[in-house]
Amino acid sequence: MNETTGSALPSGWRFKASLALFVLSFVVPAAGVLLVTTLGLSTTLTATASGALLMGGELLGVAAVAILGKPGYEYIKARIFGFLKRHGPPREVGPVRYSFGLVMFCTPILFAWLSIYLADYIPGYVQDPLPYALVGDILLLASLFVLGGDFWDKLRSLFVHNAVARFREPQRPTTLESDKVEKK
Repeated sequence: MNETTGSALPSGWRFKASLALFVLSFVVPAAGVLLVTTLGLSTTLTATASGALLMGGELLGVAAVAILGKPGYEYIKARIFGFLKRHGPPREVGPVRYSFGLVMFCTPILFAWLSIYLADYIPGYVQDPLPYALVGDILLLASLFVLGGDFWDKLRSLFVHNAVARFREPQRPTTLESDKVEKK
C-alpha cells in the first residue's frame, strides 16, 4: 500500500499497456495534426483528418482507463492531483503579490480591448498580431497562478448564479490593546 494515496502501485502488463495508450492518446493527435497541416491538403480534408485524429486520441485515452481498471485509475489520479496540490498556487497570497497579479490579469484584457482602437499606433500589431495575442494569453494564465487559489474561487463565483460576496471585517483591537492606546 502507498501511504500517500492509499492504493497499491499498479504493476504488470495492464499498467504498462495503459500507460503506453495514455501517452499515445496525446502524441498521436498532436503529431498527426501537425503532419496533416503540413501536407498541403484541402481545408476540408485537413479538418476531417484532424478531427479523426483528435477523436482517436480520445478513444485511446478511454481504452487506457478501461485497461487500467478503477484501482489503477485512482492511483494515477491521486498522484496527478497530489502533484498539482504541492506545486499549484497557494490558497492565500499577500497584498503585494495580489496587486501584482491583478495588474498581470487586467493588462492583457485592457490591451485586447484598446488594441482595436489603437492598432495603428502599436508597432507591428497590424502586420503580425499573433505575438501580442500569445504574450497576452500567457500573461493572463500566469496571473491566475500568481493570484492564488482564493482568486480562482472568486473567478468561479462569476459563473454561479447564487454566489454572494462576503467581505472580511477589519481586525479591531482587543480591549487590552484599546486600553494601551487610550493610556498613551
